[in-house]
Amino acid sequence: MGPWMVIFFSLYGFLNGQESKDSIMMEDCCMDGRQRGMENQDCTVLPLISASTTCRIAQEQCCVAVREDINCTNGINMAKDQGACETLFSGSTCEIKTAKMCCDCCLLGKAAQEQGLSCDLTLSVGYQCGLVSRACCQDSFPNTTSPETPEQDNQASNGFGEPLQGDQCKDGARCGQNCRGNGTCVCSQGYKLKPDGQNCEDINECLLGSHHCRPGERCINTLGSYRCQREVSCGTGYELTDSNNCKDIDECETGTHNCAENFECQNTLGSFRCRPKIQCGDGFIQDALGSCIDINECLSRVGPCQPGQMCINTVGSYVCQRNSINCGRGYHLNAEGTRCVDIDECIGPDNPCAGHGCINLVGSYRCECRTGFIFNSITRVCEDINECRHYPGRLCAHKCDNLLGSYKCSCTTGFKLASDGRNCDDLNECESNPCSQECANVYGSYQCYCRRGYQLSDVDGITCEDIDECALPTGGHICSYRCHNTPGSFHCSCPSSGYTLAPNGRSCQDIDECVTGTHTCSETESCFNVQGGFRCLSFECPPNYRRAGETRVRVERSDTIRCVKSCQPNDISCVLDPVHSISHTVISMPTFRDFSKPEEIVFLRTMSPAHAPQINSPDIVFDILEGNVQSSFDIVKRVEHGIIVGVVRQVKPLVGPLNLVLKLAMNYVTNGVVSHRNIVNVHVFVSEFWF
Repeated sequence: MGPWMVIFFSLYGFLNGQESKDSIMMEDCCMDGRQRGMENQDCTVLPLISASTTCRIAQEQCCVAVREDINCTNGINMAKDQGACETLFSGSTCEIKTAKMCCDCCLLGKAAQEQGLSCDLTLSVGYQCGLVSRACCQDSFPNTTSPETPEQDNQASNGFGEPLQGDQCKDGARCGQNCRGNGTCVCSQGYKLKPDGQNCEDINECLLGSHHCRPGERCINTLGSYRCQREVSCGTGYELTDSNNCKDIDECETGTHNCAENFECQNTLGSFRCRPKIQCGDGFIQDALGSCIDINECLSRVGPCQPGQMCINTVGSYVCQRNSINCGRGYHLNAEGTRCVDIDECIGPDNPCAGHGCINLVGSYRCECRTGFIFNSITRVCEDINECRHYPGRLCAHKCDNLLGSYKCSCTTGFKLASDGRNCDDLNECESNPCSQECANVYGSYQCYCRRGYQLSDVDGITCEDIDECALPTGGHICSYRCHNTPGSFHCSCPSSGYTLAPNGRSCQDIDECVTGTHTCSETESCFNVQGGFRCLSFECPPNYRRAGETRVRVERSDTIRCVKSCQPNDISCVLDPVHSISHTVISMPTFRDFSKPEEIVFLRTMSPAHAPQINSPDIVFDILEGNVQSSFDIVKRVEHGIIVGVVRQVKPLVGPLNLVLKLAMNYVTNGVVSHRNIVNVHVFVSEFWF
């Protein structure tokens, strides 16, 4: 959960900077995606709330983050409630994979706690899995904040409501928070006891899912508790308070309004108003800038003057004058002022046709318009003809732009205007080298692509970025040991000693120092190769035993050094000792990466054939006498090719480097009594690595 959110918010910060001019805020896009994610909608086909590409990315990534948090929480809860993840085995969707990963990692943490291991596992399980494993491991410790017992209730008080601690608490003074009378350390609400039994650590209620935040709120962990923060924004004109409520912003008080000097600010819920400071008198009206302008009463009123009078507007008022001869439109008084005569508008200074042909009419005129214009009989002017609207799709192949008296064709992105001025030809964008590596021209556009080891940037679609193969989801399996990224490629490395890189360049193979002669064993010692090194071995037979066979300079995996009993004459105690032979064998094992079933490591072969039980016939009993660390091994008896065999198995995982000696016994029992016994000492060397 943590890593997907960090990555996403880093991307969001860049996108918001790139498209800050979008009409919709990125927070709204993310909020819509999170809401749809909580409604279990498909994040890849969300209804878009904006045509912006960055808004779509914010919607989708916020939706994916919510879905991954929910799926991971479901997996953790299944691990806690059922203790197994079998129900998640079927299916291969991303939701099931995320839930199963969190479920398995939670079980890994619980198993570490049960085995008494540290919650900070050193396994290379990935950052997300490590967080879940550690949280479940710490949550599995017993809760030491149980209610006080009756004996605690009877303790004396120190005057501050806290019980006085017993002598053990006073003498120890070892508890990080609280101490009971019997010397037991307990933690306060919101904390849990660490494995040392003394100190306390905070419980992350947000990661464990034990919080009570409502939908639309985000859980934020605090020391000893948590708090819920509203995720949905309050909207313009409001701010989020510490109590998680929306409060109106007083723009007038904060000075964030935009009222001019002639206006005063008046706050409203979620906004503000600008009211003019100056009040206009009668006969004036206030404009948008707060200025007082005169009212033309002759136009704003109906019949301000009596019949036979003419209205004349004045500043702040009007006057009425007696009517004189009034000529209609297109006429004016003659020189004597006795009658109305036609006005020849075509010869006047006004040029009513604006450069077009003009024909005078009685009381009026008419314009003869140039090509590309048409005469409007109402407005009496020549108006431009919009050819693109009158002849859609018939003038230009792509886009038609109207001009005054004409038109012009243009092409969409990726094309250029042909020589005929109407059609469009494909533009080869690759000629201008727009891509950082390789470019392929396509009809109306182009496509950038990258060479091997690089990938196309999701930000600009033209830049090739190096692929960090080591950071890919399968990066942990590219190299056996460590992966090092290089521009356009990567290389693997092995531990500094004991291993060499295989010819495939990825695997690590062991160096057999015993074969190469690079060991430091003396002449009296035998060299035994182990994974990642070697051991110098020297086995001596105890008193009353002699070695069977020859001493070898180099010990193979299948070699066994055997000492058989050889008693001195008249040594009765030696003769009565049931141990007939003492053997030494050596094996080297890796630290198994995936330990899911018992591993058979040693076979104890007997000379006894398997047959039906007979009277006084010996029975063979196998036993582990020493060295069985944490009961990691067992012995099972079975029959192979008619011979009884004891199979030593590793039944629990062991993490190297680790050296141990298993002391095994083959007991020949007759009528319930051990007639003789063979001892086998298995020297086990567990490598630090899995290869």
